Amino acid sequence: MVENRPGAGGAIAAEMVKRATPDGYTLFIAALPVMAVVPAMQKVRYDSQNDFAPISNIGTNPFALVVNKDIPVKTLKEFVEYVRSSKGQLVYGSAGVGSLNHLSMALFLKRAGIEMTHVPYKGNAPAMSDMVAGHVPAMFSNLSDALTQVAGGNVRMLAISSEKRSPLTADVPTVAESGYPNFNVLTWNGLMAPARTPPEIIDRIAKEMAAAVKDPKFAAQLLNYGVDPLGDTPAEYAATLAKDIPLWAEAVQIAGVQQQ
Repeated sequence: MVENRPGAGGAIAAEMVKRATPDGYTLFIAALPVMAVVPAMQKVRYDSQNDFAPISNIGTNPFALVVNKDIPVKTLKEFVEYVRSSKGQLVYGSAGVGSLNHLSMALFLKRAGIEMTHVPYKGNAPAMSDMVAGHVPAMFSNLSDALTQVAGGNVRMLAISSEKRSPLTADVPTVAESGYPNFNVLTWNGLMAPARTPPEIIDRIAKEMAAAVKDPKFAAQLLNYGVDPLGDTPAEYAATLAKDIPLWAEAVQIAGVQQQ
């Protein structure tokens, strides 16, 4: 049974699960933003690492750095030089202030030592539309939207933000292999339980999730949404969370997003 608790960027749902009885009957589909980004931007009444028990990371979503088809660059290196030569006059789009593609671009620009001006939109789709129209030269986009526009010849994909290439874009290099080692920025959706849920319950659900992710039909559906199937262990998921919390806190700081 699914119970939707929208609001506050997912914080309301997180607080509800935090308070639930730790018996394995109340679980949380946790997206990366509510666990690592929202707490860096606003005060929340939960601790991402201490109030939840990671079960399994269902799948990950990399971002794609895309440019308008008329921008004269074909590689990430050329893009960096193109931006550097503009001396801060270029802009980039995003789904909004504090969105993952905003923070991803802010983090990359910092690592590359270049500057662009952020233009926030109300969602990824309008930002992509303006880039296709030539009003915005570049952005980090979710993979599904980017692939649609690449197929139409409207944009050019330069790099993928994840550590490894996506099976959906095997011919597109990662940011890391394009000259920026250790750049590994992606989002994910995983399954968590309230803290103090018995380990045997956590392990049993994790094994069931890993089996589900290996199901060809389920995996194909995830890939259709631009998600790379994962289904890792509780320990691996906990390690990912521990790594991502400081990464996205750094991105929030670099982007200059004020804590509410």
